[in-house]
Amino acid sequence: MAAGTQRDELIPVLAEIFRAYGYEGASLARITEGTGLGKGSLYNLFPGGKDEMANAVLSHIDGWFQREVFVPLRETADAMAGIDRMFDEVKRYFLSGRKVCLVGVFALVNVRDRFADKVKSYFVDWAAALHAALQRGGYEVDEAAALTEEILAGIQGALVLARAVDDPDIFVRTLDRLQQRLQASTV
Repeated sequence: MAAGTQRDELIPVLAEIFRAYGYEGASLARITEGTGLGKGSLYNLFPGGKDEMANAVLSHIDGWFQREVFVPLRETADAMAGIDRMFDEVKRYFLSGRKVCLVGVFALVNVRDRFADKVKSYFVDWAAALHAALQRGGYEVDEAAALTEEILAGIQGALVLARAVDDPDIFVRTLDRLQQRLQASTV
């Protein structure tokens, strides 16, 4: 198997290790155990070590969100259909509240500054795409900005709360309420 292919196949595995243990808790021993690869093989694929692995995971997540959420928000002719797709894809991605937001986890860790650009870019891109879709949907600039903040904060907060109390339905109900409110107030 080519090194690039093997590396690409490892990224989702690494994501789950970081998701389960956080950045600090994802020791090299846990990573080797979770991937089934020795330290030498891991460093061959990721010469920059754990930081390079984390950056690869964040890039992978960003790529998925670009394809499945941000681009459809920007390019779907019917802006509200693009927003509805965003809600559906976000529910699917986070397994209806059963998975934490790994980008959010990286935003909160002690080594946050190492990943600040990627974390900020993810949220800025999402906000810009949603804001633009809301404006295309007929909302004024300020109202679209306020809704964008409310929706993104609601999604992230619902993920945290659902995980904290071990009730993934909180996430689904929150997204459904946000979506229904938005549909009811469509201009």
